[in-house]
Amino acid sequence: MILSLRPALLAGALFLSSGAAHAESLTLEQAVAKAAEAAPQLKANEAAIAAARAGRAQADVRPNPSVTIEAENFVGTGPFDVLRQAEITGTYSQPIERGGKRAARVALAERDIGVAQASARVTRLDLAAAVERAFIDVLIADEVIKIADYRLFVEQGIEREALRRVRGYKDPLFVETRASARVAQAKIDVNQARGKARAARNALAAFWAASGDALEIKGEFLKSSSAASDLAGADTELAKAETARASAAVTVEQTRRVQDYTVNGGARFLRGTNDVALVGGITIPLGRFDRNQGGIERAQAERLRTELTAEATRLERLRRLASLRADSDSARAKAEAIIAEVYPRTTKTLAQVREGYNRGGFNFRDVQDAADAILAVQDQWLEAVTEYRDTQTEIDRLTGRFDDAVAVETKP
Repeated sequence: MILSLRPALLAGALFLSSGAAHAESLTLEQAVAKAAEAAPQLKANEAAIAAARAGRAQADVRPNPSVTIEAENFVGTGPFDVLRQAEITGTYSQPIERGGKRAARVALAERDIGVAQASARVTRLDLAAAVERAFIDVLIADEVIKIADYRLFVEQGIEREALRRVRGYKDPLFVETRASARVAQAKIDVNQARGKARAARNALAAFWAASGDALEIKGEFLKSSSAASDLAGADTELAKAETARASAAVTVEQTRRVQDYTVNGGARFLRGTNDVALVGGITIPLGRFDRNQGGIERAQAERLRTELTAEATRLERLRRLASLRADSDSARAKAEAIIAEVYPRTTKTLAQVREGYNRGGFNFRDVQDAADAILAVQDQWLEAVTEYRDTQTEIDRLTGRFDDAVAVETKP
């Protein structure tokens, strides 16, 4: 972007293209896909969904029956000597769930599955936002290398001009020293820029546990903001899933106010007469004190909290999205204006000052000031594109730019 308005430097070009024959070409969408495939947190989400489905299977299980063996009068005195008058009773008992407990329990477990699936989808979007930010960091780092290379190119040209004038006794000796110091600083900046670019590539490749040395990034980061005005579907689905789960929890608590029965039946062996008799019974809790009213009210309050929180979060995201769009457009317009209007004038000014300096019309301080003006403009551009990176990645996250690309495959 910066280089398109000035003579390109072979040094910077060679650095960016070194090893290009073996480079891995990568777009933003491909980077997101690679990161999603390798991300351990997404595998953890798959395990969470599997756990929720196992919970659904368990919720559909009926209560276990029980068998009871009782012996009466099997040891005593007189006629109740060992087993003479014993009565042995065996009964089979089965709890009977009432009030729709099982169906409510299953419905709650199904809502847990929905929450797990929606959470996985949101996690993927968060991952995509992080990858996008790292991807743009690489693009910016590449531009910073070009900026640093250009500064070195300019400073070396100024040094040659200063050296010529000093050797011709037209400028004092300190001018040469100052020009050399500026070249040395420019070389340091080039090395730092290249080091940061390598670090940015490695940070991006770390999402899929690889090295960034062979990455060749393809993309443009100064683009118009997406026109999408709706919030990400993943966030909406998660809010709906959490609300549905809270409603299912209320139903579960309501079913608990209905008391369960236990029926039993069996046989009794009378040792005294060697007869067998059938026995049966039913246990009916009275439910006089515990109607689970507190549990119901707590679940209802939790449902209301979930609904209100979801709505408050939705409104906050809409406000944040509107603010981000304005900031993003402003940062992009500033960066583009600097390139189109300010930067060409500063480079032209430097060229004019250097020409005048060669003729003796300006001193070295004037050349320095003109060169520093270019650096200031480049810093302003870098600040603008960094702000654009921050706002644009958040916009893409809020609107779910990568929702279709990385959405979880949900199955009922």
